[in-house]
Amino acid sequence: MTTKPNALPWLLLSAAVIVLDQLSKWWALAVLQPAGLPHPAIPGFLNWTLIYNRGAAFSFLTNGSGWQRWLFVILALVISTILAVWLARTARRDWRTALPLSLVIGGAIGNLIDRLHAARVTDFIDVYFGHWHYPVFNLADCGITVGAVLLVAFGLFGGKGQGGVR
Repeated sequence: MTTKPNALPWLLLSAAVIVLDQLSKWWALAVLQPAGLPHPAIPGFLNWTLIYNRGAAFSFLTNGSGWQRWLFVILALVISTILAVWLARTARRDWRTALPLSLVIGGAIGNLIDRLHAARVTDFIDVYFGHWHYPVFNLADCGITVGAVLLVAFGLFGGKGQGGVR
């Protein structure tokens, strides 16, 4: 019985997402002071605006008394572990599964580092149009969102036999 190579090497992409996320947050903390002050990057579309989020996406549970930090730490650890096991059971050549899983893992761990280190997530990407602003986010959030969208899209439209053994 021969075993096929699994997709665990895709965790290198997760590591790259983590490193880029943490470097970008370090930059934001060093340059974008005081917090909350917009710094125009692309007028009419993008500001760099440093904020801190003690909750989850869209500031969900941000006003909790602190218990939410540990809820999100546990969720990130459990989800990352489940996705890593999924990667271990995925054929290395099945990039349609490995790519999105790796992006989500990297994003989850990037925000996990913030929660463990500072009890809050550093966000700084402020996309807007006119008076409408999307909630401020970071590169870890991008990894999670892009990975989740790709996982759904490849699941719905990828077709069997186009990327690996299922």
